[in-house]
Amino acid sequence: MDDVPSEWEIETARSYTQAHSDRELQYRTYRHESDDLRVKVAPASLDGSDHPGYALTATSYPGLDCSETIQVRTVLTFDRCERIADRFMRLFSASYDGRLEEALEYTYQRTRDHR
Repeated sequence: MDDVPSEWEIETARSYTQAHSDRELQYRTYRHESDDLRVKVAPASLDGSDHPGYALTATSYPGLDCSETIQVRTVLTFDRCERIADRFMRLFSASYDGRLEEALEYTYQRTRDHR
Protein backbone atom coordinates (compact mmCIF):
# COMPACT_ATOMS: atom_id res chain seq x y z
CA MET A 1 0.00 0.00 0.00
CA ASP A 2 1.71 3.14 -1.19
CA ASP A 3 -0.96 5.60 -0.09
CA VAL A 4 -0.86 5.42 3.71
CA PRO A 5 -3.38 7.66 5.52
CA SER A 6 -1.67 10.87 6.67
CA GLU A 7 -1.98 10.03 10.38
CA TRP A 8 -0.04 6.79 9.85
CA GLU A 9 3.49 5.89 8.86
CA ILE A 10 5.06 2.66 7.73
CA GLU A 11 7.21 1.45 10.59
CA THR A 12 8.51 -1.78 9.00
CA ALA A 13 8.19 -3.18 5.50
CA ARG A 14 10.03 -6.25 4.32
CA SER A 15 9.76 -9.32 2.17
CA TYR A 16 11.42 -12.64 2.85
CA THR A 17 11.47 -16.26 1.76
CA GLN A 18 11.08 -19.01 4.33
CA ALA A 19 13.52 -21.90 4.45
CA HIS A 20 12.40 -24.83 2.29
CA SER A 21 10.07 -22.60 0.24
CA ASP A 22 10.21 -20.55 -2.92
CA ARG A 23 7.29 -18.36 -1.94
CA GLU A 24 8.05 -14.80 -0.93
CA LEU A 25 6.22 -13.57 2.16
CA GLN A 26 5.63 -9.98 3.20
CA TYR A 27 5.44 -8.25 6.56
CA ARG A 28 4.41 -4.68 7.27
CA THR A 29 3.69 -2.61 10.37
CA TYR A 30 2.13 0.83 10.60
CA ARG A 31 2.21 3.25 13.53
CA HIS A 32 -0.39 5.90 14.28
CA GLU A 33 0.94 9.43 14.87
CA SER A 34 -0.19 9.24 18.53
CA ASP A 35 2.25 6.30 19.04
CA ASP A 36 -0.62 4.56 20.86
CA LEU A 37 -1.53 2.08 18.11
CA ARG A 38 0.38 -0.21 15.77
CA VAL A 39 -1.23 -2.23 12.97
CA LYS A 40 0.55 -5.29 11.58
CA VAL A 41 0.00 -7.24 8.35
CA ALA A 42 2.01 -10.47 8.53
CA PRO A 43 1.84 -14.16 7.70
CA ALA A 44 -0.62 -15.77 10.13
CA SER A 45 1.99 -18.39 11.01
CA LEU A 46 4.17 -15.72 12.70
CA ASP A 47 1.59 -15.44 15.47
CA GLY A 48 1.48 -19.21 15.96
CA SER A 49 -1.59 -19.79 13.82
CA ASP A 50 -1.85 -22.84 11.62
CA HIS A 51 -4.22 -20.86 9.38
CA PRO A 52 -2.75 -20.12 5.94
CA GLY A 53 -2.56 -16.57 4.73
CA TYR A 54 -2.09 -13.23 6.44
CA ALA A 55 -3.29 -11.84 9.75
CA LEU A 56 -4.16 -8.24 10.56
CA THR A 57 -3.48 -7.38 14.19
CA ALA A 58 -3.66 -4.16 16.18
CA THR A 59 -1.56 -3.44 19.27
CA SER A 60 -2.57 -0.69 21.64
CA TYR A 61 0.20 1.06 23.58
CA PRO A 62 2.99 -0.87 21.81
CA GLY A 63 6.16 -1.28 23.84
CA LEU A 64 4.48 -0.66 27.21
CA ASP A 65 3.64 -3.21 29.90
CA CYS A 66 -0.06 -2.49 29.38
CA SER A 67 0.05 -3.20 25.64
CA GLU A 68 -2.68 -5.40 24.21
CA THR A 69 -2.87 -7.09 20.82
CA ILE A 70 -6.08 -8.10 19.08
CA GLN A 71 -6.42 -10.14 15.93
CA VAL A 72 -8.72 -8.29 13.55
CA ARG A 73 -8.87 -10.56 10.50
CA THR A 74 -7.12 -13.45 8.79
CA VAL A 75 -7.34 -13.67 5.01
CA LEU A 76 -5.55 -15.62 2.29
CA THR A 77 -3.49 -12.97 0.50
CA PHE A 78 -1.22 -10.11 1.48
CA ASP A 79 -3.00 -7.73 -0.91
CA ARG A 80 -6.40 -8.45 0.65
CA CYS A 81 -4.97 -8.00 4.15
CA GLU A 82 -3.42 -4.69 3.07
CA ARG A 83 -6.79 -3.45 1.79
CA ILE A 84 -8.41 -4.35 5.12
CA ALA A 85 -5.54 -2.64 6.98
CA ASP A 86 -6.10 0.49 4.90
CA ARG A 87 -9.79 0.47 5.78
CA PHE A 88 -8.93 -0.14 9.45
CA MET A 89 -6.47 2.78 9.56
CA ARG A 90 -8.87 5.17 7.79
CA LEU A 91 -11.78 4.24 10.09
CA PHE A 92 -9.57 4.60 13.15
CA SER A 93 -8.28 8.01 12.05
CA ALA A 94 -11.82 9.25 11.38
CA SER A 95 -13.08 8.16 14.81
CA TYR A 96 -10.01 8.87 16.99
CA ASP A 97 -10.47 11.91 19.21
CA GLY A 98 -7.83 11.09 21.81
CA ARG A 99 -9.78 8.19 23.34
CA LEU A 100 -7.95 5.15 22.04
CA GLU A 101 -10.18 2.41 23.43
CA GLU A 102 -13.39 3.82 21.95
CA ALA A 103 -11.88 4.41 18.51
CA LEU A 104 -10.23 0.98 18.50
CA GLU A 105 -13.47 -0.79 19.45
CA TYR A 106 -15.42 1.13 16.78
CA THR A 107 -12.85 0.28 14.13
CA TYR A 108 -12.50 -3.36 15.18
CA GLN A 109 -16.27 -3.92 15.02
CA ARG A 110 -16.35 -2.62 11.45
CA THR A 111 -13.40 -4.57 10.09
CA ARG A 112 -13.35 -7.87 12.00
CA ASP A 113 -14.41 -11.20 10.54
CA HIS A 114 -18.13 -11.67 11.27
CA ARG A 115 -18.38 -15.45 11.33
